[in-house]
Amino acid sequence: MNNYSWLQQKLHQLALSSQFMRETTFDVESSMISTEKQTDNHVFVAGLARSGTTILLNALYESNQFSSLSYQDMPFILAPTLWSKLSFGKQNVEPIDRAHSDGIKVSSTSPEAFEEVFWMTFDQQDKTTKEKFKIYVELINRKYKKNRYLSKNNQNIRRLELISGMFPRSQILIPFRNPIQHSYSLLSQHQRFLDLSKNDAFISNYMKWIGHTEFGPNYIPIYDKHLSFRDHLDINHWLEQWFLTYQNCHTHLKHKSNICFICYEKLCSSKDYWIDILKLLNVEKLYDFEFKESHKTIPIETNEGITEKASSLYSELQDFSFVN
Repeated sequence: MNNYSWLQQKLHQLALSSQFMRETTFDVESSMISTEKQTDNHVFVAGLARSGTTILLNALYESNQFSSLSYQDMPFILAPTLWSKLSFGKQNVEPIDRAHSDGIKVSSTSPEAFEEVFWMTFDQQDKTTKEKFKIYVELINRKYKKNRYLSKNNQNIRRLELISGMFPRSQILIPFRNPIQHSYSLLSQHQRFLDLSKNDAFISNYMKWIGHTEFGPNYIPIYDKHLSFRDHLDINHWLEQWFLTYQNCHTHLKHKSNICFICYEKLCSSKDYWIDILKLLNVEKLYDFEFKESHKTIPIETNEGITEKASSLYSELQDFSFVN
């Protein structure tokens, strides 16, 4: 996984591990560019990790209608324009397999979920943070010369009401997936990154610096109170997290006009479903994209009680999905 040289690792540490450095680079960047004209026609993709968020991000990004953070913005995530000048626009456009070993290839120009660095830097309870985030979105738009921002940040599942209120005319897509398949995928990735980090401390540090706590060595459950399954090496733990997360989304967000639940299985099986998503988002030119469903044979039994609750909720979400 770790293809970074010693110097690159130190640069990432300098740029990402220091609160002062992150705040300073953002202040410098935002002071250099006028962002008086702010737009609200963006797309935020936020679901549990392994729900299809990355492939949905890649598919939407192919429209060439959106700006998005990408690997070339690393490691100075909060100063994308300034960093592009300092790095002389160097790019590695040759795609390679990403660390998840899930068939998705990435290059320096690939969009990715680095937005969480902003939320790690600024307190979302602070009154000024909302305005700072709007400025940040416009900074990314300005760098990539677009008017619409495309975000994929699984951690936003914790703050969807905040984002919905900040950008009421933007669309928020919440992908969901068969809970058993999804939970097994989360467990497998959790075990994979635990093993990888044992042999390379930079992997753990890197994931911590970018706010990647969805699985792996820095895992933080979204729900950690009153759990029936606390062992994160037990598939039932991930199944319970799935149920609690999507239950909360369904209960509190289903009536918001800019919230859309997206079924991963339908996305992979229906071309019309994908076209309807493009129409919903007002993408100018409709186009096809190949979605391949990942479906594994699950060699682990799950608890009957939590399985029944999760399966029932999955059926409700399918019925509630914006198009049948």
